Amino acid sequence: MALKLASDSEDLAVAHEINVTPFIDVMLVLLIIFMVAAPLATVDVKVDLPVSNAQPAPKPEAPVYLSLQNGGAILVNEERVKLPQLAAAIEQATAGDREERVYLRADKAITYDEIMQAMNALRSAGYVHVALVGFEAAEGSGR
Repeated sequence: MALKLASDSEDLAVAHEINVTPFIDVMLVLLIIFMVAAPLATVDVKVDLPVSNAQPAPKPEAPVYLSLQNGGAILVNEERVKLPQLAAAIEQATAGDREERVYLRADKAITYDEIMQAMNALRSAGYVHVALVGFEAAEGSGR
């Protein structure tokens, strides 16, 4: 009976491959964590809104524009006015109809204070229906 002793030539061969099983396990655990945490990270206010069957409001044929330019100029439609005369100019443009919507458009450089002064003048004159007008950028433009 021959006895075979381990020699240096029979050492285990070194594996030159990467064991990806632990990597896959870690990735699956991270995926589950993100799938559970993502819905919790969003802020959502649930509101059960009633259904409306109202038709869209028609646009006025001649809207009243209040324009604030960068330099302090205030225009009602195309007529230049000063802030103290704003109420009278708006009343003339709307023919005294305080329910008519006033469209407010302002230059980018106008401060919030100037916009609020104009809106306060409108409110004190009895005009509470004010719509803010913005520029609609074309698709793909970087504005």
